[in-house]
Amino acid sequence: QVQLVESGGGLVQAGGSLRLACTASGLTFNTYTMGWFRQAPGKEREFVAVISWIGGRTYYADSVKGRFTISRDNAKNTVYLQMNSLKPEDTAVYYCAAPRTSYYYTSRPDEFNSWGQGTQVTVSS
Repeated sequence: QVQLVESGGGLVQAGGSLRLACTASGLTFNTYTMGWFRQAPGKEREFVAVISWIGGRTYYADSVKGRFTISRDNAKNTVYLQMNSLKPEDTAVYYCAAPRTSYYYTSRPDEFNSWGQGTQVTVSS
């Protein structure tokens, strides 16, 4: 059974930074693409960033490009999201996720079937 546990959320002022972490178990971590998604109140869950299983490929939503960086440490079964220059519109619950299939690179939310419980990020103006 796949388990994904996020940490690192919190309250930060606009312009500040946070680093989220997601530790995985129950899967061969270094064979899975990992993604970060977020959901703001009253809005649908949206894609934030994705990283391939070895880390050689990354892809970002336009809204976070240049401000957020996704990375992974396969020795620690952990994926990270470094968030800089945070804006109030980044306020959301952030989730990490793994897709159904190993060795598959995707950013589509409907192709991810393992999700963490989420961590709240609140950016004050």
